[in-house]
Amino acid sequence: MSTRSYNFSAGPAAMPLEVLQQAASEMTDWHGSGMGVMEMSHRGKEFIAIYEQAEADLRELLAIPVNFKVLFMQGGGIAENAIVPLNLSRGEQVDLVVTGSWSEKSFKEAAKYCTPHLAASGADSHFTTLPAPAQWQLSANARYVHVCTNETIHGVEFHTLPDLQALGSNAPLVIDFSSHVLSRSVDWSKVGLAFGGAQKNIGPAGVTLVVVREDLLGHALKVCPSAFNYKTVADNGSMYNTPPTYSIYMAGLTFQWLKRQGGVAAMEQRNIAKAQLLYDFLDSSSFYSNHVAADCRSRMNVPFFLADAARNDAFLAGAKAAGLLQLKGHKSVGGMRASIYNAMPIEGVQALVDYMRAFEQTQA
Repeated sequence: MSTRSYNFSAGPAAMPLEVLQQAASEMTDWHGSGMGVMEMSHRGKEFIAIYEQAEADLRELLAIPVNFKVLFMQGGGIAENAIVPLNLSRGEQVDLVVTGSWSEKSFKEAAKYCTPHLAASGADSHFTTLPAPAQWQLSANARYVHVCTNETIHGVEFHTLPDLQALGSNAPLVIDFSSHVLSRSVDWSKVGLAFGGAQKNIGPAGVTLVVVREDLLGHALKVCPSAFNYKTVADNGSMYNTPPTYSIYMAGLTFQWLKRQGGVAAMEQRNIAKAQLLYDFLDSSSFYSNHVAADCRSRMNVPFFLADAARNDAFLAGAKAAGLLQLKGHKSVGGMRASIYNAMPIEGVQALVDYMRAFEQTQA
């Protein structure tokens, strides 16, 4: 009988049980090779087969066009805040839309390598709304426009990607989709580059996905480290340096699991249902609240607050006893946060709602 709890961690986050069980069964001997994946040479035929299958499955799941390169890199989303301007800015001006903690970090990091311009900000609403694209102040010659399409901490999400050409900008759109990658489709006609750490919605920490349009390669600043130069990484099939092999393997197993679930379209419908279940309960309660505007609520990360913060510790203790883990909100905003990524079944969300309802009744 399983003793696994429902893990609402924002990342590293819950993974599908099937994936963990398969990895466990292959831990010491992958497909009769006599060795485990983490022991393999990254240049051996066994790992090359794992890598190629992972890339092919990712391309299929996200319908990635042939003129985009898929890179498996290291450093997480935070490192990409430096790696993107090192590769795309040419040391000139870039536009950033700041919608929460992660895009704030992106803005500050870009200033080390180029001239960041604040095109729009949601700070006036304490990052509970998204600035309307029609109101963005985009630069005439920006090298790219950076948007974090799902803010993990503040719980806001772009449900539609901005159309920069319609807004009068010819700059490529760079999206940080770390915390909702593979939860929905991507309109690649609007995107020049997408990046995301795997540890939220794909697999264990260690690998960072970069999907970059080919025409954006080859413009890195001279100071860019070779291992972070997108063209170098692409030319070497993500093998310029030793890649995070086991994390890529685990991501590949997750891609296969997603295909068995019906792919991204099916997963998006599940995610909509899960988020609706939780938000409907929050909206019906005066004991709990979510402050994010309804039109930009994240389907992946749901921050919420108790009306009486003095009851937070009791809430968390009761949740843990009920097998509902990692619900404490980020220290910068407080309250609670339920991250309900692809691996979280709707039964887990229902269990959370049931507990929240019962806790509210005991506090009346």
